[in-house]
Amino acid sequence: MAVRGEFSSRLGFILAAAGSAVGLGNIWGFPSQVAQNGGAAFVLVYLVLAFLLAYPVLMAELVIGRATRSNVVDALERVSGSVLGKAVGIWGAVTASLILSFYAIVAGWMIAFAVEAFLSLFVADTQLVWLTEFSTPRNWLFCSVFLIFTGLIVIGGVKQGIEKWSVRLMPTLVLLIIALIMYVSFQEGAAEGWRAYLVPDFTLITDPEILISAMGQAFFSMSLGVGTMLVYGSYIAKKEHLPSLGASVALVDIGVAVIAGMLIIPAMYVAQVAGVTIFAEDGSLISGGDLIFQVLPELFSSIGVVGIILALVFFVLMSIAAVTSSISMLEVPVSYLVENRRLPRNTAVWYMTVLILVFSSLIIFNFDALFGNVIAFTTEYSQPLLGLLMCIFVGWVWRRDRVLEEVKSGFTDAEYSMFWKVWPWYVKFVCPLIIAVMFIRSVF
Repeated sequence: MAVRGEFSSRLGFILAAAGSAVGLGNIWGFPSQVAQNGGAAFVLVYLVLAFLLAYPVLMAELVIGRATRSNVVDALERVSGSVLGKAVGIWGAVTASLILSFYAIVAGWMIAFAVEAFLSLFVADTQLVWLTEFSTPRNWLFCSVFLIFTGLIVIGGVKQGIEKWSVRLMPTLVLLIIALIMYVSFQEGAAEGWRAYLVPDFTLITDPEILISAMGQAFFSMSLGVGTMLVYGSYIAKKEHLPSLGASVALVDIGVAVIAGMLIIPAMYVAQVAGVTIFAEDGSLISGGDLIFQVLPELFSSIGVVGIILALVFFVLMSIAAVTSSISMLEVPVSYLVENRRLPRNTAVWYMTVLILVFSSLIIFNFDALFGNVIAFTTEYSQPLLGLLMCIFVGWVWRRDRVLEEVKSGFTDAEYSMFWKVWPWYVKFVCPLIIAVMFIRSVF
């Protein structure tokens, strides 16, 4: 059997895991949710839930992963000692694949807009309309390009693929966001956007819709419930201090989401000054696809040549964010095929890449019927339920002394720490209860 991969450094893991967490869910999803759900009120609720819910579940996945040194299916089967764990693991791998199938479509749009921005430096816009207009051929072509690129990275394994690319892409991503924030902040209208982003309406903080949206955003943006963090956790060296590693990943993820909001929300108000419509008919800020593919491109086009360069930088940024997440999602089923089914890594990667492209193609050719439903099924239902089951496995099924033994690897005084005094009972009682209540509310 081949030697199992391992992250070569603490920084390598943090950037790779943060890269998994930092994706379109942060750069696009978080500002969209902020725009939809009361601005700063949503930011405040998200920050609270990210630490109260997402971090404890993230730690559960990392502990299971490093203890078992396995893919998600084998890891949960060992922890549970039953076929139920295996079934949950398969469910997680399928969910990760389904998320990647719609994620690749959206990522393809980002690449298409980046290509259009680059070519418009040399060619008239009228010759490039195909790249920015919604169409089945465009969607399929750029989705395929994105999945192939993701597959080429994952073929390299942990050190030469995932870690090597994450260490390069993550700093680039942060620098691009900061550069764009600095430019946008000096434009007319930005100050109003900063107020909308930073001054909360406290009457909205207890709104159930905002709470549910914030929980879903925290789970989705941190890649929880589908085994990505569990698999990355299985590649962590035993000498590493798990609680601080998990906290570092959570902080980077939350930090990137927050600074993405610092870019997108003020940019919307700058766009309004430039004559772009940023409010829907019901008075709410435009969000989602209309925000990224209509409002911001209109803003960029109103600035002239500088706007073309800004558009190129922005959509390259979005594409980088998408890749850092997609490689972790593809690694979930690939690690299972390599370790459990004994397939060579190259074979496993291309097998899953083609299979996910088939899923993506089904969505593309039946877009209206499937796209929104697949997103709802995976992110609103499947991910929270899988996160709930991770808590149950760690809190109720796995022996407490085994959990402590794993946490003590790299943290010898763990049992006397505040982390160990709080986290085990918190992940056993509080997290499952909160997730269950909010899940039931979101369904009914």
